[in-house]
Amino acid sequence: MTHDPSGQPGAGLSRRNFLGQAVTVSAGVTVGGQLAAPPATAAPEADAGNLVDVEFRLNGRPVRLRVDPRVTLLDALRERLGLTGSKKGCDRGQCGACTVHVDGRRVLGCLTLVATVRGRAVTTIEGLARGDRLHPVQQAFIDSDGFQCGFCTSGQIMSAVALLREGHAGSADEIREYMSGNICRCGAYPNIVEAVATVAGTKE
Repeated sequence: MTHDPSGQPGAGLSRRNFLGQAVTVSAGVTVGGQLAAPPATAAPEADAGNLVDVEFRLNGRPVRLRVDPRVTLLDALRERLGLTGSKKGCDRGQCGACTVHVDGRRVLGCLTLVATVRGRAVTTIEGLARGDRLHPVQQAFIDSDGFQCGFCTSGQIMSAVALLREGHAGSADEIREYMSGNICRCGAYPNIVEAVATVAGTKE
């Protein structure tokens, strides 16, 4: 044990001992002057009182979830319901890869709380085809080679279906304007516009 000039034992700690004690203290919390271990992470059941029940129709079928009210529609689709066609890109509502339809209108799944779709109809890319028959927009994307890596394609298709329903495919410029919220990092924009223009005016 080291001593300082005043004769008090332990007053002169070595660098090694000091760092060791500092790490020990920082790993715990002080309760009533006593060092205690940090509290364990709360188990999921601890928040059970904060969960909400959400019922809605997903691709034509009824769905019921019990979730934290802060869960986004995108995370519920991917992590709770196993529908991974809607992609998590920027997670900030800027890339459009998570686009889905709620009551026929396109929304960004990463910015939409699943609790807000209670009683509504949600359609994802998995719900567009009818059995083995692809939606006309899906087929047009294949025919026009409207994708490369394919990561953004589901969001592009969902936006394209919506803008056609909205009547915003009167020209290439109009298509580009109403598809501008969907980013394609591969730069397949000319083929995407061609695919949408091919379907423009057709009946779903």
